[in-house]
Amino acid sequence: MGVVNVTPDSFSDGGEWFSPDAGVRHGMELLGEGADILDIGGESTRPGSARVPQDQELARVIPVITRLAAAGAVVSVDTTRAAVAERAVAAGARIVNDVSGGLADPEMGRAVAETGAAYVCMHWRGHADVMDALEVYDDVVADVRDELAARLAALESDGVRREQVVLDPGLGFSKAGALNWPLLAHLDALSALGRPVLVGASRKRFLGRLLAKGDGEPVAPLARDEATAAVSALAAASGAWAVRVHAARASRDAVRVAQAWTAAGREPARHPQGEADSP
Repeated sequence: MGVVNVTPDSFSDGGEWFSPDAGVRHGMELLGEGADILDIGGESTRPGSARVPQDQELARVIPVITRLAAAGAVVSVDTTRAAVAERAVAAGARIVNDVSGGLADPEMGRAVAETGAAYVCMHWRGHADVMDALEVYDDVVADVRDELAARLAALESDGVRREQVVLDPGLGFSKAGALNWPLLAHLDALSALGRPVLVGASRKRFLGRLLAKGDGEPVAPLARDEATAAVSALAAASGAWAVRVHAARASRDAVRVAQAWTAAGREPARHPQGEADSP
């Protein structure tokens, strides 16, 4: 899943793809790099960011979704608003990627049920301006699993079919640093809920802190792509359905390595008679 931020204040690219033309161009570049899905977002969720009005979010995402869907791309809309989700699906989006898991807008479950779109339900406790204050867990893996299970049940009560839902542990959301690692190491706990899992680690703060230099200063977002690709490989090997990334090529290659690795582990080691591998 390649990220297309049509916002002026994204943490990862600083608004580089803000205009519709730039967003469409970047989406096509991500497809060329091997992205299977394009995730279009018009509202930044970086730590501390403020919300934008709904009409502004719509003005940002609908033209880009329309053009990319018309070009044949599988498009996801990154939104917490039911009205934006409905307009986006009407414009050609097939997936609604909601970082709030339906908590930010009580109409989201109804909208997803009525549109029939696939729905990414992320673990979330509050908007970007307050989320860091909500990082309180007894056991982060068990707590995230249980809170996502509750959201899954609530969505089903709104008429969403279970098979529409993908789960996301919400890396970086009310989890600023070290608590992200147990979630990555225990993706099986989320898979046990019976739904596919999306991992969105790309360029996030916890990677910047991991790679910090001697002065303790986290490396810049653009310097986190190699670490992102490493997470992509490990997530794929752990059974993740997809990884959400800003730079597609390295993660696409990393996922292919993980697939080959895990496939070889399921089969007996045989060498075709008369053949030899080149160095």
